[in-house]
Amino acid sequence: MPQIEQLAATYSSQIFWLLVFFGFTFFVVGRGMVPKVMDTVAQRDKQISDDLIAAERARKQANEEEEAWRVRENTNRAEAQALIAEARTKAAAATEQRLAAAQSVIDTKLAEAEARIAEARKSAAAEIEDVAADATRDIVSRIAGLSLDDAAVRATVKENLVHG
Repeated sequence: MPQIEQLAATYSSQIFWLLVFFGFTFFVVGRGMVPKVMDTVAQRDKQISDDLIAAERARKQANEEEEAWRVRENTNRAEAQALIAEARTKAAAATEQRLAAAQSVIDTKLAEAEARIAEARKSAAAEIEDVAADATRDIVSRIAGLSLDDAAVRATVKENLVHG
């Protein structure tokens, strides 16, 4: 076979070109491109790591701020509840004072009204006695034809009105 026979003649030149080609490829790709790709990968890994660390810090800070906000919110809520309770107490006291003042006015008016009613009763009783005494005197004078003393008629009418 002629292909195998010429192998010995071309063997050294093929090895030479193989080494030249692989050497060239090694220096271009291995020494030129691979370090750049590896640097890019390393930078990317470093950036991802830095981003993860920054995200973890931000999460911790957000948790701390949220906790501080919750504490402030609970404090504010407690203060608001205290203010509401105080306002209710003050309103209840003010309402109680107004009610007491109104009750005092009502009691005063009631006492005045009762005094006027008692006075009206006395006046009405006196008028009834006067009318009854006059009617009694007129009846006795018409029926019996007697003229009675005004004081005696009034005393008798008063005694009958009191005892019935």
